[in-house]
Amino acid sequence: MPTMKFANVLLETNPRSLKYPSLYCSADRPVVFDKETGEWTMYGAGEYDFTTYFNSLSVMKLKEYTIAGGFSLHLELKGAACTVEQTMGDAFASHSMPVEGTLREIPSSDGWRTIDLPLTVTDEMVIVGFVIRTEGDVAIRNSYYSIDYDGELRDVELALATTTFKKEKFIEGNIALIREQILDSGEEIADHFTMYVIDNGRTLDAEALSGGRVHVRPNDNVGGSGGFTRGMIEAMEQTPQATNVLLMDDDVAVSPESIKRTYNLLRLVNDQYADAFISGAMLDYEIGEDQWEDIGFMTPEGTFAPTKPPMRMTKFEDLVYNEIFEPNKKMLGQRYAAWWYCCIPIATIKREGLPLPVFVRCDDAEYGIRCNPKFMSMNGLCIWHMSFHARYNAAVERYQTTRNTMIAQATTGMAPKSDFMYELHNNIRLELKKFGYANAELCLDAFEDFLKGPRFIRQMGVAEERFMRANKVKERLVPFDELQRQADANPELAGFDLTKIDRQLVDGDKARTLVERVNDLVTDNGQRIIKTEGKGYAVIPALGWVYPAGVIRNKKYLIVIDLYNRSGAIRVKDPKRFEAIMKRYRRDLRYYKRNIKRLRAEYAAARAELTSVKFWKHYLKMD
Repeated sequence: MPTMKFANVLLETNPRSLKYPSLYCSADRPVVFDKETGEWTMYGAGEYDFTTYFNSLSVMKLKEYTIAGGFSLHLELKGAACTVEQTMGDAFASHSMPVEGTLREIPSSDGWRTIDLPLTVTDEMVIVGFVIRTEGDVAIRNSYYSIDYDGELRDVELALATTTFKKEKFIEGNIALIREQILDSGEEIADHFTMYVIDNGRTLDAEALSGGRVHVRPNDNVGGSGGFTRGMIEAMEQTPQATNVLLMDDDVAVSPESIKRTYNLLRLVNDQYADAFISGAMLDYEIGEDQWEDIGFMTPEGTFAPTKPPMRMTKFEDLVYNEIFEPNKKMLGQRYAAWWYCCIPIATIKREGLPLPVFVRCDDAEYGIRCNPKFMSMNGLCIWHMSFHARYNAAVERYQTTRNTMIAQATTGMAPKSDFMYELHNNIRLELKKFGYANAELCLDAFEDFLKGPRFIRQMGVAEERFMRANKVKERLVPFDELQRQADANPELAGFDLTKIDRQLVDGDKARTLVERVNDLVTDNGQRIIKTEGKGYAVIPALGWVYPAGVIRNKKYLIVIDLYNRSGAIRVKDPKRFEAIMKRYRRDLRYYKRNIKRLRAEYAAARAELTSVKFWKHYLKMD
């Protein structure tokens, strides 16, 4: 049976590997890199367990996804005597377990020794790995897992498309990493890989950064949807044509090994998963061991959510759970792969068309749900991205999300189980109860733009202009020093002292009685029917989705705090503005009820045009 190298045993020197070494190797002694020799050394007598996020092998999924018929481990070691033993984790494992009969004793050696270990894989095994127990210093290099396969490998031309807007530091670093560790790697992928950088900000030196298999394309600011669409078109029109396009955000840290494994997975994939999307996980950029999401779904309430609970990828039980998790019924038909790392077959793009021209937000969810593919995800396929809490933006969450989810559902039938009108109503009421009037108005701006029909978003430049406007009119958060000055100038906020504010206060809430809960519901926190002026102030988070109902009730002022970005704003209760917004909302709802059937028909009729290559080439000024 023929064999191919699938995954390198990965050891890295970067901020995440240094802070979270047990993503790579869980050990009771350090693993040290020697810059002069380029070797990694397991330093001293100890136990080094490589059954980790990056260095275990996902045998259960590989047997499901691919034509794999067997597995083996190749090691190159030098130094003190040691033993090598295969490990495994099954569905109930909380730590790696040795596999009986696989222990190999390796004598000491001043030269490199090669160990090829066939892996024992049974049906109950979810992941396998290996542990090295050393009697002294042992160096390791050029080690990897191989897969024996039954059948023919697929021909793969992989294109990477990344869209950037004025994030030069991130993208230039990623280009350099791709060149060094993929294009100059000498591995098979180097001859079948092309990188497209779609520069929506036109701030990169395209001539200097391009060359070989890297292409920087200056582009108008057409958002993520336009940038990634440009990448799809470039991939379809290259010679030879790409078979798969990997979409990846610009402001991420990536391990090139994830891309190599993606390529190898595509070579091995079986007929059942040939049209599947590969969904890479989002790990937290600041807490590098925490996984936020690998596959998302649209909830019945109309919100974006991860299919899996938060996981810590240095915990062995989470490594296993991450592989065996199964979506429930409410998730099926509603799932998508986010475009921070999503690999799509070109054949699917040709069949289903291109994304919708919605600028940013929901483009990836709409496309994934529209295509309704199988999904492949796996430990070790990931990027690191800033968490959603650290980059909350009302222009995105209140304007873009509201408008685009409605457009997507009307145009392509996205997320038929989701009620986006419920989400609109919930967000408006939530903002109003928290005196977030500017952000409530953004929801209505989005709703009204949806009501204008597909002719509105079809226009070139409109998507950018509306997003820029939303950023201009959203609630403005000011730095802490300015926030304190504003509070000091208001006698009613006497006593507010930022030096005494902490997370416990900001994130805290108070219990409400049943009477208080009913009163808040009926009056929207004292702004209708029974109107009250309110007294004093409360401090709450700036995040739009939180509702600290107990602390905000009967207050006149709310001071919202963004702890991550050290900024905030002072909100003042204004029943007149509340009523004006509600009057506008009721007017919009009347129009919606009278015209929704017509609008849905118009959006659906526009689908073929809005997702066509002809439309997008004109929109992107490529024709």
